[in-house]
Amino acid sequence: MLISGLQKLTLLDYPGHVACTVFTAGCNFRCPFCHNAPLVLPERIEGDPNGAETVLQFLKKRQGILDGVAITGGEPLLQRDMADFLRKIRDLGYAVKLDTNGSFPDRLIGLVEAGLVDRVAMDIKNSPALYAKTAGLPELDLKAIERSKNYLLEGHVEYEFRTTVVKGLHTAESLQEAAEWIRGAAEYYLQQFKDSGDIIDLGSLGAFSDEEMRGLAARIRPIVPAVRLRGVDEEENTR
Repeated sequence: MLISGLQKLTLLDYPGHVACTVFTAGCNFRCPFCHNAPLVLPERIEGDPNGAETVLQFLKKRQGILDGVAITGGEPLLQRDMADFLRKIRDLGYAVKLDTNGSFPDRLIGLVEAGLVDRVAMDIKNSPALYAKTAGLPELDLKAIERSKNYLLEGHVEYEFRTTVVKGLHTAESLQEAAEWIRGAAEYYLQQFKDSGDIIDLGSLGAFSDEEMRGLAARIRPIVPAVRLRGVDEEENTR
């Protein structure tokens, strides 16, 4: 288990829970808009080999104060000892939310079926035709991602799909195609791109305005009525 960071308190990363966020190191995607470059690029990764034990000791001290743990990255399912780590977290009484890009369906399904995950947040990068480009890869077989997506749509666990919307990669048409791909989703979030100052490859990429984000959500709502916005004023999410 290679852990690169711990945010000791979050009210945002795990909806409905007072939680902490654990950041795992490494990712098999290279999304150019990724704001966690130090967790993704091999030459920049700094992981603590004793990080799992550090997190568990922290969680023991926060029992009764925190009630959830959000696991993010990077791509957490690259960590082959994730099941053992989550089992120890569950034994301490915490609910677990797992973020994933969906490229490891067997591992995802195994964790859910073992009762080690309470909520999954899966990225939907873009329309299938633009998936590889958006993930920063020369090519990408979508079969694995399709399996993860379909498994979540079947309702085996509480879940959300989410797309970080980036000007230069996404269009209204590509987002409509992405929405068609997840038609029937219980929760779908369009996240407004934010420049953290440490983006993998910002280039000519940028953010849509609040008004543009609202327009994109309106275009998608007939396909996925549950679509909401993140990064835009909360009042706009009720439209």
